[in-house]
Amino acid sequence: MILMVQLLVCALAAYAFARYRFAGRSLLFSLVMVQLLVMPNLLIVENYNTMARLGLVNHLVAIGLPYFASAFGIFLLRQAFLTVPIELTDAASLEGAGSLAVLWHVYLPLSRPVLVAYGLVSVSYHWNDFLWPLIVTNSPRSRVLTVGLQVFSTADQGVDWALISAAAVMTSAPLLLAFLLFQRHFVQSFMRAGLR
Repeated sequence: MILMVQLLVCALAAYAFARYRFAGRSLLFSLVMVQLLVMPNLLIVENYNTMARLGLVNHLVAIGLPYFASAFGIFLLRQAFLTVPIELTDAASLEGAGSLAVLWHVYLPLSRPVLVAYGLVSVSYHWNDFLWPLIVTNSPRSRVLTVGLQVFSTADQGVDWALISAAAVMTSAPLLLAFLLFQRHFVQSFMRAGLR
């Protein structure tokens, strides 16, 4: 859920910052970049208060809502979009494509390695996030796997290391599988970055 919304928001924002000229563009982009300086853990109390006011505590949406806009994703996609020749945009516009069609059919396909690299980084970060999901969820039904893994390590009845190891492997297996599936695109994004 988080990755899908992040890709949508970041792609639209990055496209606007890369290809449109508007008043205050540099200032807005600077404000977006300031988000990189703020550690997410500094905002936990305020984020929790916001989720409580919205009535989203103990819902899966509350886990992802603070992360839906990513300054890193906007920056990364903006840099990738700036490398796309403007002639391709002009050619697509001459063919009658609107802004969203140009983004969908020109920019996103040419930025696929960057999208895959960002997707793997984002998914691994949010998959392994422990503190925020622990705080914003109260019941086992709404908790994510990393928080649920904590249940196995309770010292009340003794620690079953075999069970914890098996659960850790099962928790990390989807990330390993995703990396193996998209390894070529992931490495290709770094190769393309080094050639520019």
